[in-house]
Amino acid sequence: MNRRHFLTTAAALAAASSHAAPPSRLRIGQIGTAHAHAAGKMAAMRSLTDLWEVTGIVEPNPATQSTVTSTDPYQGLPLLTEEKLLATPDLKAVVVETRVEASCATALRCIQAGKHVHLDKPGSLDHTEFKTMRLEAEKRGLTVQIGYMLRYNPAFTLLFKAVREGWLGEITEIDAVMGKLADPLTRKDIGALPGGGMFELGCHVMDAVLTLLGKPDSVHPFSTPNGKDGVKDNQLAILQYPKATAVIRVNHTDPFGGPRRRFNVTGTQGTFEILPLESGRVNLSLTLAQGGYKKGAQSFQLEVPKGRYDLEFVDLAQILQGEKKLAWDAAHDIALHETVLRASATWPGA
Repeated sequence: MNRRHFLTTAAALAAASSHAAPPSRLRIGQIGTAHAHAAGKMAAMRSLTDLWEVTGIVEPNPATQSTVTSTDPYQGLPLLTEEKLLATPDLKAVVVETRVEASCATALRCIQAGKHVHLDKPGSLDHTEFKTMRLEAEKRGLTVQIGYMLRYNPAFTLLFKAVREGWLGEITEIDAVMGKLADPLTRKDIGALPGGGMFELGCHVMDAVLTLLGKPDSVHPFSTPNGKDGVKDNQLAILQYPKATAVIRVNHTDPFGGPRRRFNVTGTQGTFEILPLESGRVNLSLTLAQGGYKKGAQSFQLEVPKGRYDLEFVDLAQILQGEKKLAWDAAHDIALHETVLRASATWPGA
């Protein structure tokens, strides 16, 4: 993995919300509503009316087909079969929001039909399946945008810039916490996943770690379940690099998990902390003035868009219009998927 490549391509994200809108709307559809982010992704697309025309929704689950188009944010959309959606004239992209068990195979069918894909995380339970899909898109010159929600957050955009420009010196440690108090339904959902909460939730912060440092030399997973139902609800992973370690904690038994979510990067010349994770609040300490920020400790608030997923689809529109390339390539996504499986102790042979 080439860390310089990651940090260079990530630089384009800072301008994602400031570019002019494409001259015409792009046609897009969605397959599935079972993913936890499905409704939010549809709401984002439908709110960006100058960029996207949503042509319809595919619901593979017969139990929900009769009601999906009568509920927000899907209300009023045509309910299509997958075949009909993929045959829609001038359809540019498909958003895949199925359950993870079906998501990668669905994405591959879309790619084989010549469509760009927004695929929600983590993408697949099986690494070979994921790698095959991602390389097929690369071979066809198609974009696969994985739905990691921190990629376009303004605080992370600034963090990527800070590391790219050397504000923090050489990175020595990253500390990330991604917790919540899981309700019974959430426990059931993560209990059905071999990798538990680390696979389902920890992947978001692992994406940021690999954006900054690349693929780790080794990954050490730990699991200390708290409940009596066997669910992997309290996990830790250590990602080891030649001169740095990244520690990722995912705790689904934390009653104050949301406010405690954080991402901290420490280097030989400074520290950059985001707390809470999606708030846009930054605590920055520098040994030297950098990038318009003073020497010493300072805290500030960055403006965060109201729509959690809006910038994902602004970026995707610019990519499909040929204005830029996606900052995360197939090599990154494949390395990340392997790391997620290793961190959740589900890598073959682990």
